[in-house]
Amino acid sequence: MATHTSEAGVLTIHGVQLEVFDCGQGRPMLVLHEEDGLTLRAPFLSSLAAYGRVIAPAHPGFGHSPDSAWIDTVDDLSYLYLDLFAELNLRDVVVVGCSLGGWIAAEMAVKSTERIAKLILVAPVGIKVGDRETRDIPDIFALSPAEVTRLKYHDPTRAAVDYPTLSDDELTVIARNREATALYAWEPYFHNPKLRQRLHRIHIPTLLLWGANDRFVTPGYYGAAYQKAIPGATLEIVDEAGHLPHIEQPEACVERVRAFLGRETEDGRRETEEKMH
Repeated sequence: MATHTSEAGVLTIHGVQLEVFDCGQGRPMLVLHEEDGLTLRAPFLSSLAAYGRVIAPAHPGFGHSPDSAWIDTVDDLSYLYLDLFAELNLRDVVVVGCSLGGWIAAEMAVKSTERIAKLILVAPVGIKVGDRETRDIPDIFALSPAEVTRLKYHDPTRAAVDYPTLSDDELTVIARNREATALYAWEPYFHNPKLRQRLHRIHIPTLLLWGANDRFVTPGYYGAAYQKAIPGATLEIVDEAGHLPHIEQPEACVERVRAFLGRETEDGRRETEEKMH
């Protein structure tokens, strides 16, 4: 039984409790967060809510979402969120996935797009591009935090954390996010070896958003591979942003999303006019 909440609250799907940001009215938009966790006060979420109902859960083990005994892979998460659609009876959903969340969203879309109308992947991970000897994605567990920040951010100062000023709860959330990332993305490291060969199954409009200065998974190499694998996908670059453009340039990303959703209306109008003539 699902529970509808307004803004920060709890959503329960088949016994799995999820901390969730639920805000706005209209067309449902499921937003799946990156490996750094769900930021409830992120401008990206609140701005996106101007264009529909934004549902942004913290994955099990992240934030304040409890661990789940039967969810320990990205594959499990993809089925959980497909179940969420059924439990809430959501249709015509726009799925927005960021980095780790983009991987989850892609796994959902290759399984079923019955309730998904459009897919927006923000610098998604999840695929293997190079050969066995090529590391596509830097090892965040082996690198220093400063180096990881340099790879992920156009402006690394945006990621600066003053740990002594954080509450015990905030520190606990950071630790939980890191543990959950290791659970879902450690082996194989940040990818499913079979996903790239399954992306051809996605036959809904798909937008890939990538920061121009992403040094974690670069748009010219990794982004181009994703675009090539998804039929008809569009790749757009966001200036002055790294791996998390929705964090560094939220207004620009929301505008790209708005324009992408607007194309559907324009395409539908043209199709109607063609049929009339």
